[in-house]
Amino acid sequence: MNTAFRLFNFSQKVNYKNEVLAGLTVAMTMMPESLSFAILAGFPPLVGLYAAFIMGLVTAVLGGRPGLISGGAGATVVVLIALMKSHGIEYVFAAVALAGVFQILVGLFKLGKFIRLVPQPVMYGFVNGLAVIIFTAQLEQFKTVVNGQTTWLSGTPLLIMGGLVALTIAIVFIFPRITKAVPPSLVAIIVVFLIVLGFGIHTKTVKDIAAVSGGFPPFHIPVVPFDFDTLKLIFPYSLIMAGVGLTEGLLTLSLVDEMTATRGNSNRECVAQGTANILNGFFFGMGGCPMIAQTLVNLSAGARARLSGIIAALTILLIILFGAPIIERVPMAALTGVMIMVAIGTFEWASFRIINKMPKQDIFVGMLVALITIWLHNLALAVLIGVIISALVFAWESAKRIRARKYIDEQGTKHYEIYGPLFFGSITAFNEKFDVANDPAEVIIDFKDSRVADMSAIEALNKLTERYKQAGKTLHLLHLSNDCRLLLKNAEDVIELNIMEDPGYRVVSKG
Repeated sequence: MNTAFRLFNFSQKVNYKNEVLAGLTVAMTMMPESLSFAILAGFPPLVGLYAAFIMGLVTAVLGGRPGLISGGAGATVVVLIALMKSHGIEYVFAAVALAGVFQILVGLFKLGKFIRLVPQPVMYGFVNGLAVIIFTAQLEQFKTVVNGQTTWLSGTPLLIMGGLVALTIAIVFIFPRITKAVPPSLVAIIVVFLIVLGFGIHTKTVKDIAAVSGGFPPFHIPVVPFDFDTLKLIFPYSLIMAGVGLTEGLLTLSLVDEMTATRGNSNRECVAQGTANILNGFFFGMGGCPMIAQTLVNLSAGARARLSGIIAALTILLIILFGAPIIERVPMAALTGVMIMVAIGTFEWASFRIINKMPKQDIFVGMLVALITIWLHNLALAVLIGVIISALVFAWESAKRIRARKYIDEQGTKHYEIYGPLFFGSITAFNEKFDVANDPAEVIIDFKDSRVADMSAIEALNKLTERYKQAGKTLHLLHLSNDCRLLLKNAEDVIELNIMEDPGYRVVSKG
């Protein structure tokens, strides 16, 4: 990491030449990726470029730290594929805008830390499923439409397409070994483009998919019914898009913090992302989030301020306004090869190396999330199911940790020393520890190594107290922590408990 600190030393003065060059390099690497992801999701390519411009500019100006680059990222776009297929792009714009609202709320209420509740197995499954989707989507470029029927390429067209894709992959793979001064994906696209242009090779281009030429992003209110049914439809997509975007964004921000030995503002980044996505929804953008690859390109090119991100965004806008004739002639084989390499780089190969060290339930969750993502193309459902199953597994494992040490003191009072959390999942095991019929008249439950976690636990204590009372015995609670006491105090109107005071017991509280 010391090498990284020297490479990305933010304490130096801003070098405006480096900022401009870094911005131009980032623009060239962001364009093919945003363009490819737009085509992958079934959007007009221009929607991807608008997203790259809007996300890049807004987050560069308002974002949580300098050096962070945002654009039309695949992680957030893939969330919307199912919605695009089922209801069309107008609903996508509405979902993107709503996702922006969620992200702003997360920032305003300083809730960014809760993004960490998404378990690592869910992230592995999500990322691996995303990689498979990106890869399999590229196979569509090896198909053509003949007499209204979609068929696989064959003969010379197949050989040309396959050869150009292979050449693109080879350049992306080999070029970094020669130099890292220029992004390999950019070099690959330029080389394949020049070969096709120079030799007059007939192959599928961006123009065969859709036109790229356009003007400044126009203001446009999504044409959807403004009613509860629409909200119910787009809500899960927006929520997951917001969560995925913030997760990837905050992870990228933390990475840059570590590399630069500086500290960004996560809540400000949430607000910036949300603002950019709302603008995307009303200005024909597909939305997005911070992009790790482009951020690292930006830093390695010498960027130390927000200027590089602004330059990158404005460069993309200029290409939209004036460079469409060139972009439309880019071979789809080049973009396909780049996206195949993106899929390979996206896949968490480390998950295979550690699979034999992971708990079985984590392996199950990761594989389930990946399969749902691949089969249904519905990342919203996949992530939601993964989080729910992980939470249930955690609750089950925590429930099994409840223990009780029992003894009778010199005064004849029976003590139950409880170990482990008392909550809805551990109530049954907790109740089984007590022998109401054979216990003495005085019973003490010691919570020194436990805590009362929820209303189910409170109700369990209340019923247990009633059972001892009906048997003519008294139940006391000892060593309750401050938060447990507060929880019980708030419920004192509906329960009756005997809480013992212990002047010698001190609970460590957060400073």
